[in-house]
Amino acid sequence: MSSMREAKDRSPVALASFDSFAIAAPGVAPLIAAECVALGITPRDVSPAGVSFNATAEQLFTVNLWSRMASRVLVRLAEFEARDFATLEKMATRVPWHLVLSPGAAVRLRVTCRKSRLYHSDAVAERVARGITNSITGSQALGRAKDDEEDDDGNTQLIVVRFDHDRCTISADSSGALLHRRGWRQAIAKAPLRETLAAAMLAACDWNGEVPLVDPFCGSGTIGIEAALRVRRMAPGLGREFAMELWPGADAPMHEQVRATARAEQLPSVGAPIVMRDRDAGACKAAVANAERAGVLQDLVIEQGPLSDTSLEAIGATGLVLTNPPYGLRISDGADLRSLYARLGDVVRAGGRRWQLGMLVPDRALAAQTRLTFDAVLRTANGGFPVEVLVSRA
Repeated sequence: MSSMREAKDRSPVALASFDSFAIAAPGVAPLIAAECVALGITPRDVSPAGVSFNATAEQLFTVNLWSRMASRVLVRLAEFEARDFATLEKMATRVPWHLVLSPGAAVRLRVTCRKSRLYHSDAVAERVARGITNSITGSQALGRAKDDEEDDDGNTQLIVVRFDHDRCTISADSSGALLHRRGWRQAIAKAPLRETLAAAMLAACDWNGEVPLVDPFCGSGTIGIEAALRVRRMAPGLGREFAMELWPGADAPMHEQVRATARAEQLPSVGAPIVMRDRDAGACKAAVANAERAGVLQDLVIEQGPLSDTSLEAIGATGLVLTNPPYGLRISDGADLRSLYARLGDVVRAGGRRWQLGMLVPDRALAAQTRLTFDAVLRTANGGFPVEVLVSRA
């Protein structure tokens, strides 16, 4: 009886308060916590996995709309102890599924089990799915969800089940498709960078638009576009929808009002130049198309040309080169990466002592080829590989 009461007590939607968790890539949680504070939300806890916070429906929607770095935002529906499948199945029927699922809803489950008696994730998923279909008329459990690294289309409601030391936590995803899917990136180049990681690079470097930004390996334009969105205060989620908008009782007028307020806060233009370059004509074409869809094409200079033709001195006396340069883990084209990094260092030094280089790299040995001295401002992952964001000392 006490477990059943606990499951009900941990129903944040019923209390008009969402027990929320913004999922973070490695190393990014403190930056997401700062985003929450800027949005008027006080984080309850910051862990390597993400940021937990209490939120009203409006605040939850606001975080989804405005977070540039979170992967997705979960809402906890229930938490209980289960050491056997009979208990799990009983408790799964007590979860307030009606708060996030309408009749006929399609659901996918993501299950992880750690140091628990119930360690078989498929069996756990089967019992939870049964609890859903027994509670919501016409609902369908369509199987297991993909891992976030593989991405998902967001067309079904994601339910996340986590067992840890026999403690089961069941959460509903409020975001839908991963939040890096802003809606503007349709044209891609080689080894595309996720928008959330580009935003984290900008935040970690504390670039605020007061000095020029140059990306000499711009690819499909993610870093430059995210820079323009950041400086113009354009909410990254304005071009998409979120799973919580389909929940029973969703407040559509509130959602539209939050969006309208976000549009009204946009600035008309950026300040300092944002210059994007790439030697590949196809990459530049993709960058132009993406920037136009994002509404920032007029804020960017997009040029085709080799790294050696990049003149920082012509752009300004001070600035930041921020880039995701080629490296062997992403692209294996036989190029001499060491000489490429050496040329990158030469370009930055030619710009003058007030230019800095920030870059995403998996290997300090490659960074050393620039002959610049770096500090690590972020340690994270890109495509499953550990990487660092390094910034040269001024």
